[in-house]
Amino acid sequence: MNFKDLEIWFVTGAQLLYGGDAVVAVDAHSTEMVKGLNDSGNLPIKVVYKGTANSSSEISAIMREANGDTKCAGIITWMHTFSPAKMWIHGLKDYKKPLLHLHTQYNKEIPWNEIDMDFMNLNQSAHGDREFGHITSRLRKPRKVIVGYWNDKDTQNKIAGWMRVCAGWADSQDMLIIRFGDNMNNVAVTDGDKVEAEIRLGYHVDNAPIATLVPYIEAVTEAEIDALVAEYEKLYDFAADCKKGAEKYQFVRDAAAQEIGIRRFLQDKGAKGFTTSFNELAGIKQLMGFASQRLMSEGYGFGAEGDWKSAALVRTMWVMGQGLPGGQSFLEDYTLNFDGENSTILQSHMLEINPDITGVKPRIEVHFLGIGDARTCARLVFQAHKGTGVAATIVDMGNRFRMIVNEVEVEEPKPLPKLPVACALWKPMPNLEVGAGTWILAGGTHHSSFSFSVTTEMLEDYAEIADIELLIIDKDTTIREFRKELRNNEIYYMLNKALQ
Repeated sequence: MNFKDLEIWFVTGAQLLYGGDAVVAVDAHSTEMVKGLNDSGNLPIKVVYKGTANSSSEISAIMREANGDTKCAGIITWMHTFSPAKMWIHGLKDYKKPLLHLHTQYNKEIPWNEIDMDFMNLNQSAHGDREFGHITSRLRKPRKVIVGYWNDKDTQNKIAGWMRVCAGWADSQDMLIIRFGDNMNNVAVTDGDKVEAEIRLGYHVDNAPIATLVPYIEAVTEAEIDALVAEYEKLYDFAADCKKGAEKYQFVRDAAAQEIGIRRFLQDKGAKGFTTSFNELAGIKQLMGFASQRLMSEGYGFGAEGDWKSAALVRTMWVMGQGLPGGQSFLEDYTLNFDGENSTILQSHMLEINPDITGVKPRIEVHFLGIGDARTCARLVFQAHKGTGVAATIVDMGNRFRMIVNEVEVEEPKPLPKLPVACALWKPMPNLEVGAGTWILAGGTHHSSFSFSVTTEMLEDYAEIADIELLIIDKDTTIREFRKELRNNEIYYMLNKALQ
């Protein structure tokens, strides 16, 4: 998903009541504003001005066009003058993509000495946007509202974040996840309703027997492996026993063959993510951990043990975070460190952590992995850099999907000389007791999709677009209020169908 392949449309609401000169002025102001937004350098996706909408038929035509245009990832609406909201009913009912209502004004300040009735008739965003807000609320239309001057950096940054979410949503609407093997036996939280996931979130999940992958790996040539290992030598440090000519060098070459083979398989299928299972490795020389690390860095979603929801969310968060510093990865809660208010959780997995989240040069090591269909496996070993991030998951609650977001503070762990895996150490907000306690109360997974660059607000926007439940765990969360939110949400989602 390349942001350059997408557009965000800008539609200005007005009416003909104030005469043709007013419409011309509205159009000129809108054109200038869109140019200013694009020239600001703060927006990741191009804004395309689609004109002033003055009637129900014009609005409906724009909305239908947006639905059918694959480049259009969302629409920004703004009411320059008073735009009677009944004109918007049919268009909004038809519209299926993300919607941003921008409550702004062409002029930043009131021209106190020059303001007259002509100015008042032309610049009516203050009440025109409230009229539009009423009809979107009446229609129960999911949307984001941003209030601020269009040329201020803070406003533009908020628009930019929403644009990134639109890109993630557009990408998920044709997202194919390949599962190499089934879910880990008897695990509940990583499973879910795949039909409802495709209806609600766009995910399509296909099973691929591991035997269908084996020929792709076996077809990789020695020359291709040589070239990829040479790339590894530029990017990573090698443990002494993994270097060329050493006893474990062949495991690195086998991992390179897996990376090339899996990538070709995913490309042939048009897949954007995949899952693996350590119980299903027939014909495979080692668990595909190293390849998973590398492919996540390229933007493929990944979930361990058949966790297709995590694979999809990892991909979506990668799309949202493109070009931003920090990185994102699949992670798993592994073990706890109790130290009062400084208590933390060590995040890791057997092998599959994205090297984008570290600030140091990863090291290639090869070790025996004594779990499942035990094998000796290559992997990148590193520790995540310090910083603020978010851990998120989507779980199937039976009658709805629930997204859970926990803000976390990543810290530097102590040396781990006997644990040769990639890892991150974090303190969940507001502390381990409340952060972990509320996550458990919400039914959250032991896996998470983690990001240094995606924000809580962006995930909030994503849940709004998807129309799924959202629970946020941050510095202000308390267990008592969180329990109330859980109970209230149960009632809301039971009654919500009657409102639609």
